[in-house]
Amino acid sequence: MAKKCCKDKTECSSSINIQPLGDRVVVEREDSAEMTAGGIVLPDSAKEKPARGTVVAIGPGRMLDDGSRGEFQIKVGDRVIFSSYAGDEFKFGDKKYLLMREADIFAVVE
Repeated sequence: MAKKCCKDKTECSSSINIQPLGDRVVVEREDSAEMTAGGIVLPDSAKEKPARGTVVAIGPGRMLDDGSRGEFQIKVGDRVIFSSYAGDEFKFGDKKYLLMREADIFAVVE
């Protein structure tokens, strides 16, 4: 399913149909490790939530004082690193996503 989610209003391929507002970003968190390096299987309660994910939708940008919109430094499809406590988790369909501000993202993984 395709939707308009890019700043320039061009079509972006995404599995969700959500348009965040302002400088907010929707991120799909990567799966956590099922096993340690030593081969020990981790139960769900012991797994650490990864602070990495993929951007699936971005808003139009932050409103500046002059009435224009700020430019995003990220784009849909970027793999990013963010604060482990960043954003609000929500469920859409059968997947969980994070809604966070662009400022909560620390880096883009290339």
